[in-house]
Amino acid sequence: MNLCFILTAFAQLAAFAQLAAQPAGPRAVATFESIGLYYPSADVGAATVQFRAGSSAAWREGYPLVYDPRLREYRGSLVLLEPGTEYQIRIQSGGNSAELTARTLSETFPVGGTTQLTDADAGQTVNIREGGTETAWRLYTPAPGKRWTSDLFNLADNNIVVEADYVILRGLELKGAAQHAILIRPGVQHVVIEDCHITGWGRIGGARVWGIFHGSDSAVYAQKGAGHLVIQRNLIEHPRGGSNDWESGHPDGPQAISLIDSSGGNVIRFNTIRSTEDHGYNDAIGGGSNFSFEGSPNRDSDIYSNHISHCWDDAIESEGANMNVRIWSNYIHHTFTHIATASTSMGPLYIFRNVFGSSRITHSDPSGGTIIKTGGRDVEVNGEKLSTLLGYRFIFHNTALQPNGALDVFSGHETHNAVTRNNIFYTRGRTYPQSQPGPPNDFRHDLTGGFLGGGFVQSMFLATQNLEWFLAPSMNKIKWGRIEYTRSGKTFAITDPMEPVPNPALDKGVRLPNFNDDFTGAGPDIGAYETGRLPLRFGRESAPGFRRAPWELY
Repeated sequence: MNLCFILTAFAQLAAFAQLAAQPAGPRAVATFESIGLYYPSADVGAATVQFRAGSSAAWREGYPLVYDPRLREYRGSLVLLEPGTEYQIRIQSGGNSAELTARTLSETFPVGGTTQLTDADAGQTVNIREGGTETAWRLYTPAPGKRWTSDLFNLADNNIVVEADYVILRGLELKGAAQHAILIRPGVQHVVIEDCHITGWGRIGGARVWGIFHGSDSAVYAQKGAGHLVIQRNLIEHPRGGSNDWESGHPDGPQAISLIDSSGGNVIRFNTIRSTEDHGYNDAIGGGSNFSFEGSPNRDSDIYSNHISHCWDDAIESEGANMNVRIWSNYIHHTFTHIATASTSMGPLYIFRNVFGSSRITHSDPSGGTIIKTGGRDVEVNGEKLSTLLGYRFIFHNTALQPNGALDVFSGHETHNAVTRNNIFYTRGRTYPQSQPGPPNDFRHDLTGGFLGGGFVQSMFLATQNLEWFLAPSMNKIKWGRIEYTRSGKTFAITDPMEPVPNPALDKGVRLPNFNDDFTGAGPDIGAYETGRLPLRFGRESAPGFRRAPWELY
C-alpha cells in the first residue's frame, strides 16, 4: 500500500467523519415505529441484533447490521415497532457487544398553547413565529366547530410560513398559494402537519427546454436543514399547474412534499396524494440534493402507508444519504418511477411491503418506466472526491402489479450493494441490472417472470374491490406443447393450454428476521401481503383512529 493511497484514505475518512457529526459510541435513533442503530467498531465481521419490548418480553432477532468501513461503524434498523414503547437492544460483533435502551416516539404531542385561526387570518400569509417546546408544543388550528380556509387566489406566495420549532398545524384548508402552500424556514425543527387539505398551489409547470426555470412548487416545502417533520393524514391534491411528461424532456413542475437537505428524523405517513394527469406532479415526495450526503429525507426517517398517484417522474424520491431510511406499505400508481434512490450514498435504505401499480412514460406512451431508480456519482466533500454509490439498499416483500406496470424493476444506472428478497417482480422488461465492477449486488428469492406474466399475474391474486392483493391458492400458467386430454370418454389435444398450478408465492419466501416474523403457514408468502394477516391500508382514511377534519365537517 503506497503512501499516497494511505493519505487519500485518511483524508476521505476525515471527510466522512465530518459528514457524520454524531456522538461517539453506540446509539439508537427512534421514530414512531422504527429505531435506527449505529455501532462504531473496527471489527468488519457480522453484527447481530436482538431486541425486546421492556424487560419482560422474549428477545427477538433483528435483521443484521451492515458495516460501513468509511465511518468504521455498523448501521441498521429495527422496524414495525410499537409507538411510545421502550425497547432493550443487544448488538454483538465478534467478541464485542453493546446494550442499548431506546423508546419509540409517542404519537401524542403535548400541547402547551393553542392559537385558533380566524377569518381575519385567512386572506393573507400567516407567519408562525411563536413555537413551543418538547413538552409544550404550540397548536395552530380552527376554533372548535369551525372550518378555517385560507384561499390566497394566487396573490401571495405562501398560505403559511413556519419560522419556529415545536409547531402543530392541524385541520387547516389551504388553497391558492402562488408558490408553496406551507413553507418551513431553514433549520426549523419539530413541525407537525396533520389532517390538512392542500390544493391549488404553485406556478404553471413545464419542461426546462420550454424556458421554464422554476419548479418544485410544493404543498409542503422545507428549506435547507429543517427536520424532524411529521406530515400525516393530509389530503394533497390538484396543484394549479402541472408537470410535463417525458415527451418534452425531464419532467418539471409541482410536488406534494419537498425537503431540501433535511437534517433527518422525518415521518411522512397516511397521506393521500393525488391529482389529474394534466395537473400531475414531477415527484410526489422528493427534494434534494440528490447526489449528496444529505438530501431528502436524509436519515432516520420513515415514509409509509401513503396513497400516491399522478406523477410524471418519481412517486417517492428518496435520494441522498438514505441513512436508516425506511419506506414501506405505500400504494404507488400512475407514475414513471415508483421509488427513486439515486443516490444512496450512506445507507442502509429499506424498501419493503410496497405495492407498485401502473407506470407510464407520457400521456400517449403507456410502456412504463422502472420500479426502483439507482445510480450515483462522485461528489466533492471537503476537497475530497467521494462516491455516492456505496450505501446498501434492502428491498423486501414488494409486489409489482401487471399489466400496465413498470417495464423494468431497476433503472439502467450503476447499482451496488442492493439486496432483494421475497419480491413479486413480474415485469415485461429487465428484472435485475447487469453485473458491474465494484461491490456486488445480491438478488435472490424473488418471484420473477416475463411478458406473458401480464394477464396471468392477475390470476395470482384473489379478486377484491379494495386495494388488496392477497394470494390465490392457484394461478394460471401455460403448459407448452400439444397436450392430450380425456373428458367424458373422448380424447382430444390442445396446443399450449392454460392450466391452474399451485400459487408459487404462497409460503415460498425466506425468513427475514423482524421483517416477516408474523408469517402464517409453512413459510412467509412472497410479496407485500401475508395470507392470514390483516391487509395493508393506504392513505389518510386508513390511519388508526381516523376522524374527519374540520374542512370536511363544517
